[in-house]
Amino acid sequence: MLDIDGAVEAAWPDAGVAAHYGDPLREQRVAAERGALVDRSNRGVVTITGPDRLSWLHSLTSQHLERLAPGETAQALILSPQGHLEHHLTLADDGTTVWAHVEPGTAAALVTYLNSMRFMLRVEVGDLSATHGVLSLLHSTDSPGRSSLPDFRSLAGVLAVTRGPLGTDMVVDLDLAGEVRGQLDVAVAGMWAYEAARIAAYVPRPGVDTDHKTLPHEAGLIETAVHLNKGCYRGQETVARVHNLGHPPRRLVFLHLDGSADRLPAHAAPIVGPEGREMGFVGSAALHHELGPIGLGLVKRTVPTGATLLADGIAAAQEVIVTPDAGGAVKVTLRRDSVPQPPPAARKLI
Repeated sequence: MLDIDGAVEAAWPDAGVAAHYGDPLREQRVAAERGALVDRSNRGVVTITGPDRLSWLHSLTSQHLERLAPGETAQALILSPQGHLEHHLTLADDGTTVWAHVEPGTAAALVTYLNSMRFMLRVEVGDLSATHGVLSLLHSTDSPGRSSLPDFRSLAGVLAVTRGPLGTDMVVDLDLAGEVRGQLDVAVAGMWAYEAARIAAYVPRPGVDTDHKTLPHEAGLIETAVHLNKGCYRGQETVARVHNLGHPPRRLVFLHLDGSADRLPAHAAPIVGPEGREMGFVGSAALHHELGPIGLGLVKRTVPTGATLLADGIAAAQEVIVTPDAGGAVKVTLRRDSVPQPPPAARKLI
């Protein structure tokens, strides 16, 4: 979709797709009101086939996948032996194949790991990232046109469909991506709009809002991507220990950035606490059409929840996403009922 008039290519981590098409704030408003199609074709696409695919993935990942029904969406993590986040998969099974899409640039490493764990099982792993990608329909809950949306799996060129907190993701054959777009009577929006909606919805992005030391509890991924009552998998001991006995050392926060600054904080820039000490780092940041400049950060658990922070030198009020008491047999939730909330319009997108 970079050939659309007005398209401006995004920078890291979304090089290769459009950041916007000339008016990013308008694209956000249109997406919130009527829905919009976002080109995320830079995401990696991995397939797993064979009769043992679900039980095998069940044994390797944090998610319960043995009985994943065809068409059902799941999120799963692959962790290091120490329980640190290595890969985040959004996946669906179509009855013969598991289709998974992952962060840009991570598919090759994921496939290498999966192939190293095949042993004698009846599975085959494929990396289709060069020929397949993702188109996402960013859609609001109360759009008048929502009820008339098609069955996405019936569209020519769509191989698999997953659904998440921001809408519907379609795994497509890139040669047919234009045909898929032509079958959907919606506007287009760039990654600027998508990222602003994602941040406003408190959804962390692995590899951007996390680092090589991130534990699932720290990023609030326990309820969405971890099954706490399944069998063993790599990193499971750390997950269980944190959940039952302790607390993760850091927590994800939402940042309301000071609108007086003429810039957004840089990725990985330091977050400084009230005593002038470095307490974490900035993950994502964006300009939201209603909330203004916003971001996500990972800070030490001990940072007071009401403290004003400095994110790359920019004053920022914080909202709790992961609570300081996460773990220790305390249910991890996005505690929206106990902290000040952004306007309802910022939380429409599903």
